[in-house]
Amino acid sequence: MLVDFEDEDLRLLYEDANFRVPRFGRDIVRAYRKVVGIVVAANDERDLYAMRSLNYEKLKGSRTGQHSLRLNQQWRLIVRPRSSRNGTQMIVIEIVDYH
Repeated sequence: MLVDFEDEDLRLLYEDANFRVPRFGRDIVRAYRKVVGIVVAANDERDLYAMRSLNYEKLKGSRTGQHSLRLNQQWRLIVRPRSSRNGTQMIVIEIVDYH
């Protein structure tokens, strides 16, 4: 699946192994890179739904049109699927602390 990043820091966090964002610990960064790698490898959203451990789900309210993926018990990766000529593209929006 194609992936685009809404925030330059999130792109660098995925692509550059030496890049760090102070507010995210090492475990969150590791989980983020793993989950984005899974999204890149997925053929479409059905693959994400099939991986139950990701807890891929549609969001409601002010986040309508967005989905979340579990990084750990506390942190979620917020994404927005978008259709393109080449298939579904996933836009990585932010990492959110749900607690």
